[in-house]
This record gives sequence, C-alpha cells and structure tokens, in this order.
Amino acid sequence: MTVQTHQASCHCGAIRYEVDLDLDAGTSRCNCSMCSKLRKWGALVKPDAFRLISGNIEEMGSYQFGTFSGTYHFCKQCGIHAFGTGELEVLGGKYYSVNVACLDVDHAVWAAAPIQYMDGLNNNWFNPPQITAHM
Repeated sequence: MTVQTHQASCHCGAIRYEVDLDLDAGTSRCNCSMCSKLRKWGALVKPDAFRLISGNIEEMGSYQFGTFSGTYHFCKQCGIHAFGTGELEVLGGKYYSVNVACLDVDHAVWAAAPIQYMDGLNNNWFNPPQITAHM
C-alpha cells in the first residue's frame, strides 16, 4: 500500500484539492445512469484524506439523484465534476469520491491503476456488469 498525496483540479482551476490516495488499491467505474453519462472514474477516500484547496463547496454546482445518499460537486465555470461526497454504512460511513481523471498525474499512473467495475444500473454494486468495454 502506497498512499500518496495527489493534487487535483477541475479544468479551469477554480476547484483545487489534494487527496491522500493509494491508486494501486483500486479505482472504480460504474454503469449507473449518472456515471455512464459522465464516464466517471472514481476512487473513495475518508474525509480526513481530502482537503479542498480552492473553491467553496457551497458555491459549486451540485447534483443528487436516486437515494440522495451522495452529492456530485462540479465547477460552475468549466463544468467538470471534480468530486462527490456522501455517507453510506456499506462504504464505512462518510466518504469523498474523487474523480480520478482530475488528478494531476502522469498518464502511465492512470494506466496502471486497477479498476473495479460495478453494476450500479441494476443495484448490483459489488459485482461487475456483463459488459464493461464502454466504461
């Protein structure tokens, strides 16, 4: 386990954060209606591993759907979905879901990160869907 501090931002830089994350521990992609449209690539961290550097969460755009247990936060200037927040007991309580694509890392680091595919479309979160190539 190699936890590293990564810098991250939206496209225009209005939202900046840093996150302590072990990318080797895995990332995730989901086929739910929201993640499919975003082609979201996420990683979960506990709140103490996330630090908002710039941007005010109350001034960001936000969106909830479904069970309303999570909130997607996005930049109102450039539209990038930078991270999400939520609380689910099955995930260990409060969490941040960072957009892996917002991390300022070399593309080789992204390519090496393991991905867990989740079938959110069918509420079968801990199993992969039959088709993952589009994710």
